[in-house]
This record gives sequence, C-alpha cells and structure tokens, in this order.
Amino acid sequence: MMEGGSRLPWTKYGSVLSLFVVLLAIWFRSPQDTALDDRLDTVLSSLLRAERKVGVNNARPRVAVGFGGCVDLIVDGVSFLNKMGVSHTDQPLHHDYLENAEQLAQSFAYFFAPGAAAERFMINETLFSELVEGARDLPGNRWSVGGNAPVMAGRMATEGCDVLLGGSFSTDFTEVLSQHIAVAGKMIEEPDIHLILEYSSGASWGTYTSRRANRYIIHSDAHNPYLDSLEEFAEKLEDFKPDLLVVGGLQMMDNFPFNSGEREAVLSQLADLLTSSSPQIGIHFEMASFVEENIVDDLLHYVIPHADSLGMNEQELPNLLSLLKGSNITVLSDPNPRVATVLDQMREVYRILNQRYKDANSHSEANNGKSKGKPLTRLHVHTLAFQAMIVTHGSQWKNTMSATAKASLTANRHVCGSNDIDLSKARLIMDDSFSISHREGSQRIPLQETRPVSCWDEDDYQICVAPVLVCTEVYQTAGGGDNISAAGLVLQI
Repeated sequence: MMEGGSRLPWTKYGSVLSLFVVLLAIWFRSPQDTALDDRLDTVLSSLLRAERKVGVNNARPRVAVGFGGCVDLIVDGVSFLNKMGVSHTDQPLHHDYLENAEQLAQSFAYFFAPGAAAERFMINETLFSELVEGARDLPGNRWSVGGNAPVMAGRMATEGCDVLLGGSFSTDFTEVLSQHIAVAGKMIEEPDIHLILEYSSGASWGTYTSRRANRYIIHSDAHNPYLDSLEEFAEKLEDFKPDLLVVGGLQMMDNFPFNSGEREAVLSQLADLLTSSSPQIGIHFEMASFVEENIVDDLLHYVIPHADSLGMNEQELPNLLSLLKGSNITVLSDPNPRVATVLDQMREVYRILNQRYKDANSHSEANNGKSKGKPLTRLHVHTLAFQAMIVTHGSQWKNTMSATAKASLTANRHVCGSNDIDLSKARLIMDDSFSISHREGSQRIPLQETRPVSCWDEDDYQICVAPVLVCTEVYQTAGGGDNISAAGLVLQI
C-alpha cells in the first residue's frame, strides 16, 4: 500500500511533465516547419480541386486492356536475400537475365544503390522455385494481383470504367477481380508467380544504401511471353466496342528463350489486332523495363507505330530515346532526373516518332498505299518527383491538367497504400521552380501552391507538369506506374 502510495505523486508529476514537454514543443515549433505543413496542405487541396474539376462520363467508359497477368509475391528485398543466403557483392553488374544466385546478387546491387526499378527473367527454374518457397515463409510477405494489364484494369475499374482484360488466369485469380472486369483468355490451373523485392529509401544491404524506394522483380514466366489470350481477346473486342485499347506486359518477352521467329509471329498478330481496330479508338502502350535491344526494335516496328499514347517512367524514357537515335540501350539512368531533362527527352521522342509516322505515310502515299499507323498525340512520363504530359492540340485526349493532377495524387495513394493522403507521410522533392528546357534562355516556372499543375503551349502540343506528394512511408512501389498511367488515362478518354 505504502509502495503504491509513494509512486502515485511521481506518476502525477510525470504526466504533468509530459504535457509540459508537448506544449513546449508546440510553442517552440519552428515557423519553417509550420510553413512547410501549410504549403503541403495548400498543394494537396489544389491538386484535389484540379482532380475533381472533371469526372468520368455518366456512361462508364469502356477500356480493353491486354495482356497477361500473374500473382505478385511481395517481400522486403534485403530481408529476403539475407534469409536465402544471397551474399552482398562488391561487384554490381548488369545482367540481361539471371542464371544463378551470384548474378542475382550482382544485378540487385546494380539497381539497388541508385534506387532504380528493374525486372529480370530467371532461366534457372529450379533456383526460382527455391526462391519462391523461401519467400512464402518470410514473415511480412504479401500476395497481390500482378502484371501490367490486371493492375491497370483494376485501377480503371475502380475509377469508373468497364474493362475487358486479356489474359490467362486461374479461377482463384479471376474471383478477386472487380465485377466491372470481364476476362478474355484461357483458364489455367496455376498462375505464374513474380517475386517483388521491395526496399525503402535509405535501406542498407552490405555496403550499399538505396537512394530511393523501389523494387527489383524476378520472374520465370511460362505463359505471358506468348500472349496466349490474344485470340480470345480479339474475338471479344469486336462486341465490347472499347473507347480505349491499352497494351502492356510485353516486357515478359524480354530475353525469353523463344524459338526462332516465334516472338515476331506473336507481335505480328498483335500488330494485326491494332491495325484492325477502329481509328476512333485510342491506343495506349505502357512501356516497361526492356534490356534486349532486339525486342525494342520489334516494338518500334510492330507496336509503337500503332499507339497514339505512350506511358513510361524515368528509366524507360531515355532507354527508348537512345534506341530511336540509333544508340545502344540505356540500362540505368538517373533515378531522380530534373524536369528540364525529362521534358527535353519527351520532346525528342515526340518529334522523332511523329517524323517517322510522316515519313512512312509520305512513302506510302507515293506508292498509292493506305496510311500506316498513327501519329503520337499523348506522352505521359511518371517520375518519383513529378508527372509530365505532352498532348497534341486538337487530339482526342481531353482534360490534360486534371489528368496530370490525378496521376500525381494516385502516385501517393498507391505507394502509401491509402486513398486518403496523409501529409505527415508526404513531402515535395520537386524544385521550387523548374526550367522548361536545358536550352539557353529557357523559361523558369515557379511552383505555385494554389495552382501546382503548370500547363503551357508549345509547337502543336500542350505540356503539363505536376509535383508529386512523395510518400515517405512506403507500402508498395510495384504496380505504381501502372496505377498512375491508368488513372491519368481515365480522365482523358
């Protein structure tokens, strides 16, 4: 009794002391911190207002999305490699594909330190199975619907679209899809599993520290490289009558051991599907991590000329541009590029692809042939710090400013794993003002908190740039680009 009584005053004084410390912290709170909070709050309110400015049509837009899909097994990358006994290496190296644990360590280290996203095919099926089994037992692992097409389809259904999804899935897989998604493809017993090795900004693995949060993906996919839902998808497409056709998941073909001529035959079928679709239907192609030059050449021949919209990240943009200019593939680029750098690269991609379209059609007209492909009228690049879009004046794509805002907000929502944006878990890393080009004398645009989406006209197009409220407590980076691209497209159909 006496002991309890002797402790009671200290408990009381301890509570008073705690309250005093909290009040003191508020009193002495840095005006800079308060100003920063106010600034973030204003940016968020303004982005939400821009997003709400337009809505999805009363009649739900119809979107067809292909191809493929998988089940993602998501783990903490560092914990997983440590558990599997994959030792960190002092030799970070790029590998086109993976054969053994040493190559996995070298490849992971290569992308982990700069914090760049990567995806690699593992030809050693035995090792891949061992890795999957190890990941199943790792505490904190998560299973998720994966693959570009199902993730984009899921986001579009959530945002108010009716979706036709092309892919071969198991019954368990289709049961977790939205009721607004119809599937076109074969039923399979077991879906392919992709291992998603996530890591946060500042994570350490041996002597390496990641500069930003990202993921490294490993797969040993057997179904998706063949686009084996293509036939069923094409059949259902006719009756579905989509407003937009989205193509993704073609990176599954990258370094896959096809027999001679197989890949070209599959892509030729896809090209036939794209050319036979109505000219009024927008076609969007979502890029991904490609390291094999031959497949990017194939995409430039069979797919990209038929797309009037392209989506990609800060790694894929310089990669595509490098090949368009006749150089080698760019495996690793700056994971945190400046706005001016990205906009200059976007302008070049836009210019080169549209010049190719003009050249192909002037040659075709000279030979009394019909027009080939489509001009590029929309280009969306999503980076950690900002979203950027180029949209041609007078094209079918509308609401560019609102779409850029929505893409920005979706980046935070997906990575933080919440529809409600918590400003205590967000920060702006885009500069307070940015130059619109590296060209001498280029205009600088200040970031205005009350109008954070900056839009201006150039040549035959409009450019819009929006800052991202970067999530500081990462739930998941995998699927980020697909969610962002899909959300942006929804308001532009």
